[in-house]
Amino acid sequence: MIIHKEGYGALIITFLVFAVIIGIIWLFFGVTLSHLQLQFYLRLFLFLLLIFSACPKELRLIDESSVISAADGKVVIIKEVEENEFLHSRCRQVSVFMGICNVHINYFPVSGKVLYYKHHWGNYLVAWHPKSSVKNERTSIAVETAGGKRIFLRQIAGYVARRIVCYAKENEHANQCDQLGFIKFGSRLDLFLPLDAEIKVNVGDKVTACQTVIAKL
Repeated sequence: MIIHKEGYGALIITFLVFAVIIGIIWLFFGVTLSHLQLQFYLRLFLFLLLIFSACPKELRLIDESSVISAADGKVVIIKEVEENEFLHSRCRQVSVFMGICNVHINYFPVSGKVLYYKHHWGNYLVAWHPKSSVKNERTSIAVETAGGKRIFLRQIAGYVARRIVCYAKENEHANQCDQLGFIKFGSRLDLFLPLDAEIKVNVGDKVTACQTVIAKL
């Protein structure tokens, strides 16, 4: 398993903390049934952390006429909304929730120039809360394609996720399926697409980053 660079710090700290806890228990209490149970839960937590930090072999579907999924997960929202941070217009929102077993790397859904980037501090509501898109800690990114289409997206922290990493930089060119960032312990990613975009997924669909077509432009 390849570990994403954003996961090394958490894994090393967690391993060292667990090693100290287990060592202290061994030293003062010896091996007991409770001790073995604790070891099991600690190892399970470390295994889940490894899943969170996994960096899978990337199979990329490059299609300049399509918006490709920026995250692994499940489609939880498809609706028409008014986007007032950057687009200031009606658009189609498609939201993907990243569950406990999903890889938590995010990718650029299209190629183009990064027009806008902003980090917002905020709350940590559960990711499926209707207000999490505008109330939670989040990053906002806008990309303009070569064809002049503007795609806006948000990385949203949830109840467990407490840190968002984003590599987008204004005025730089991004390639479709390049890494956009990483939401530690996952949460939600919102895409805001033009009204004339042809949505290719439905609520409840499972999507794969860099492989599932979200919409045709």
